[in-house]
Amino acid sequence: MMGRLDSGQDKLFYSFNLDNHVPQSHLLRGIDRFLDRRDLRQHLAPFYSPRGRPSIDPELMIRMSIVGYCFGIRSERRLCEEVHLNLAYRWFCRLGLEDAVPEHSTFSKNRHGRFRDSDLLRHVSNQC
Repeated sequence: MMGRLDSGQDKLFYSFNLDNHVPQSHLLRGIDRFLDRRDLRQHLAPFYSPRGRPSIDPELMIRMSIVGYCFGIRSERRLCEEVHLNLAYRWFCRLGLEDAVPEHSTFSKNRHGRFRDSDLLRHVSNQC
């Protein structure tokens, strides 16, 4: 990942590879090898409207939910904070250093609304 740090008029460029900072033995690397996400969007298509502003990527929602379940993070507010701060969680969720993490209220509305209605977590767990 290439980034830019602004310090007044001076610009400093840096290179950071998130993959290099997640140990090969990390639990999330093992889960990532078995997580098949190819049909998530197709499975969830009936629950997304083509109108309005874009919603949260369903793969991101599933990945964040898995982080929460695996590491005992019960609060959605706390989960969003942890994904924001933890490099391994960002890597697993496919978020770069500069990518925004969903707001906890948006995450909650999606999880309690369209995810519950779609039975998506059962669908994903049956594939693993």
